[in-house]
Amino acid sequence: MPTFKFEAMDTTGGEVKDTVKATNEEEAQQKIRQMGYFVTKLVEVAEKGAKKDGKKPAAKGAKKGKVFTIGGVNQKSLVQFTRQFSTLQDAGLPVLRSLKILEGQMKPGALKNTLMDVVDDIESGQTLSEAMSKHPKAFDRLYVNMVRAGEAGGALEIILRRLAEFKEKAQSLARRIKGAMIYPCAVISVAVAILSFILIFIIPKFEKIFIDFKLRLPWITEFLMASSKWFVKYWYVIPMIPVFIWLTLKLIRLNKTGAYIMDKVKLKIPVSGMIVEKSIVARTMRTLGTLISSGVPILEALSIVRETAMNMVFEEMFLRVYESIREGETISQPMRESRLMDDMVVNMVDVGEETGDLDSMLNKVADVYDEEVDVAVESLISLLEPIMVVVLGLIVGTIVIALFMPLLSLLEGLSGGGKK
Repeated sequence: MPTFKFEAMDTTGGEVKDTVKATNEEEAQQKIRQMGYFVTKLVEVAEKGAKKDGKKPAAKGAKKGKVFTIGGVNQKSLVQFTRQFSTLQDAGLPVLRSLKILEGQMKPGALKNTLMDVVDDIESGQTLSEAMSKHPKAFDRLYVNMVRAGEAGGALEIILRRLAEFKEKAQSLARRIKGAMIYPCAVISVAVAILSFILIFIIPKFEKIFIDFKLRLPWITEFLMASSKWFVKYWYVIPMIPVFIWLTLKLIRLNKTGAYIMDKVKLKIPVSGMIVEKSIVARTMRTLGTLISSGVPILEALSIVRETAMNMVFEEMFLRVYESIREGETISQPMRESRLMDDMVVNMVDVGEETGDLDSMLNKVADVYDEEVDVAVESLISLLEPIMVVVLGLIVGTIVIALFMPLLSLLEGLSGGGKK
């Protein structure tokens, strides 16, 4: 009888490594579940010679047809792959055949290269989740753990469908935020180009006129002339400023305390801080809801959610939630104490825990916050438009006043001289 080597989690979230004898993989999974464990990895123990012989031709075939790529896997392609993979699994096709079909019809790129390696590993006797875990740039922890849960529960097609829906919603939210920022960025770029043209070409001509007529210049005009000279001489410093700021922030984030302070400040910024906060809540609640509904153990799910928060303030809160669950307490209590979540979120989580419908409640919270993020982004754009108009008006008005004040003095002098 074949021997299967497995890794699993017990009811407390602890890791268990052992072996079990069974006639096939399904029987092995059933025996492990009867022991009270949740399977995370299951591999049939084979002889070294057989393993080597099986792996060598697969590796050779996998390398054939690979192309050189720059950058990571395109998220749109990954969502499409997940959706198609779910459809093929729903139709009853074996995992390996489904992957070969999808890999064969895919255009050359990073995802195709990754699938070649995944097919190679599965042919060598590894599970789908184990093969995917070797490619974190394509399949993150959320993806791998959900696939692992689907393998253990025998519902891979359902898990893949949920994964596709989750990634589609996340992608849609990111696309809406980026789309909303196009207009302000375009206006700012045009404004910078116009101001640069004025400082480089227009102001020096006025300065020459003022020098020829030996006019006494007001302080605002002198400041404008000095700014123009500095800009003409040191224009290359301007593009370096955002790079310097970016590098400085990166260095600060290398320190744990500095990163925590930055993340906290980010949440306190008026309007934009609220958008960041709501985006994090929507993302983390949907991730947690999706993982729980997919059968991932709550402690493992919270560990993954911490990584998706991408904000140390929220990461600290989820760590307290993790510790609370380990001690047999509720999720809602540490959320309430953190004061990061609205009362509505805490109460819905509390109700979900009491009714045993936590995943549904978390997804409802995510839907509500996704809508609030859309409204907040639209409000921010509506607020930015008049602010930009006022700021640009003040800058242009200041330049006009600074240039025409000496000209008015000149005209007054000329008209006074003519009268005499």
